[in-house]
Amino acid sequence: VQLQASGGGLAQAGASLRLSCAGSGRTFSRYSIAWFRQAPGKERQFVAAIRASGGYTYYTDSVKGRFTISRDNAKNTVYLQMNSLKPEDTAVYYCAADSSVILSQVSRTHAYNYWGQGTQVTVSS
Repeated sequence: VQLQASGGGLAQAGASLRLSCAGSGRTFSRYSIAWFRQAPGKERQFVAAIRASGGYTYYTDSVKGRFTISRDNAKNTVYLQMNSLKPEDTAVYYCAADSSVILSQVSRTHAYNYWGQGTQVTVSS
């Protein structure tokens, strides 16, 4: 599967952005999708994930209540709605996919074999 992330940009603190991760292929619905982010000089960090069925979602603590991950399998797209943005949310955001992610590994970068190119999110104070 090939992934294309989009929707990043410059936003003020408190504003909202919605990221999209568009996937190719007829089997997109079979893949768990995750969002990770990487700030300059820092390791890539898990943000959120959604299972293939869309019934289960997972978030890192720092975004719970502010970010929402969802998917539209008919459009081969996963979304990350980001509300109440903070300057510390500034990073390059990557979407990742894999068809065999187990629950205990959902936040691990090595659990995903397919990655998009990243989209920059910059939040000013």
